[in-house]
Amino acid sequence: MTPTSGCEAIQTEVIVKRVTVLLAVCLMFFVISIQAQAPQGPPKPGPEVKRLAYNIGTWNMTGEAKPFGPMPGGKVTGTEKCEWYSGGFFVMCHSEGTGPMGPGKGVSFMGYDPNEKVYTYHEFTSTGEAIDSKGTVNGDTWNWTAESKMGDAKMSVRVTIKEVSKTEYTFKLEMSQNGGEFSVVQESTAHKVTAAAPAKKP
Repeated sequence: MTPTSGCEAIQTEVIVKRVTVLLAVCLMFFVISIQAQAPQGPPKPGPEVKRLAYNIGTWNMTGEAKPFGPMPGGKVTGTEKCEWYSGGFFVMCHSEGTGPMGPGKGVSFMGYDPNEKVYTYHEFTSTGEAIDSKGTVNGDTWNWTAESKMGDAKMSVRVTIKEVSKTEYTFKLEMSQNGGEFSVVQESTAHKVTAAAPAKKP
């Protein structure tokens, strides 16, 4: 081996070692990055989701609907049972009741969208309606808004729910047709069904 070739061999060995060390360092940082991004166990509901706990339980509702467009007015009654859906991110409610349009049933899901920072409400009814609404809460008052169609008319809906106590809330539904003024369509009150106290032992 000539001196030149010996130097070249040493330089090559040095370069290979440097590349090996560089690759090792890069691999180490890559592993650390992956570990940092890896979820630390399953996600947990945030405080906004836990605010929905107010709805958990069985509620009996009575109220009055007022005529609006083709919809007649009259007495409204209903029962809604709400519970946490598996995972604790949504409240699932099953409702049934009767009003001026007849009896009906529905299933709904309430949750929270952290990207839009709004509450979400999706309901599917026995009359074929699919209702999507977004809401906010300020203190003890919830405000929900939605858009729908009634024939060729565009309907804007807003609902105001006020928590009177842990076992009572008031409900007000208002609607606007084609951008017009809002009219109160329904007002009602709901009470939570409380479990009967256990009988005292003699």
